[in-house]
Amino acid sequence: MRAFSTALLLAWLLGGSAGCDNMWHQEHYRPYDPSTHFPDGTSARTPPAHTVPAGPLPDAEVATGRRSGQEIRQIPVPVTLSLLQRGQECFQAQCAECHGAAGYGDGIVVRRGFPAPPSFHDLRLRQAPAGHFYEVLVHGYGIMYPAGPRVSPADRWAIVAYIRALQLSQHARVADLPAAERRHFLSR
Repeated sequence: MRAFSTALLLAWLLGGSAGCDNMWHQEHYRPYDPSTHFPDGTSARTPPAHTVPAGPLPDAEVATGRRSGQEIRQIPVPVTLSLLQRGQECFQAQCAECHGAAGYGDGIVVRRGFPAPPSFHDLRLRQAPAGHFYEVLVHGYGIMYPAGPRVSPADRWAIVAYIRALQLSQHARVADLPAAERRHFLSR
C-alpha cells in the first residue's frame, strides 16, 4: 500500500507540474497590445456583465455625472489646485491633440486635417453643465471616441475642472473677482 501511495503521489506531482509550465511561460500584455489569445486579436477586455469593480464605489454623481437622470451643473468634487494640476496633465495627454492647449479646437491633429471639435469657449459649451463634459469623456460625442475606459472617474473630473479653468481664463470679468481682488486689479 505504501508503494502505491508513493507512486500515486509521484504521478500527481509530475502531472501537476507539467500543467503548471504554462503559468511560467505565458505572454505578458500591456494595454492595447495585439494578442493571439483572443479571437478578436486584442488584449484589452471588457469586464463581464454584472461585475463589480474592486474597491470602494464612488458616489453616483461622481461616477456618472448625473442626478435623477439629468447632467449635474457643478463639479461634485472639491476643486483644488492639485485637482486642476492633475486636470492639466490629463487634458494635455488625452484632449489637447484635438482640442488644442487652450481649448479652441485647434490641436495638432486638426492642423493636419482632422475635423475640428467645437471650441470650449463657444457660449453653448461655457453654459453646458459639468456633467455634459463628463459624459462626453465617458461615451464620446460625434467623431470623438469614448475615453471612459482609459480615464478614471477622478481624472475625468480633473479634466472637467481644467476645462472650466480654461473657459474662465478666456472669459473672466473684473466684476467676477472678490471685492479685495477687484480693488487690487483696478488700482494697477
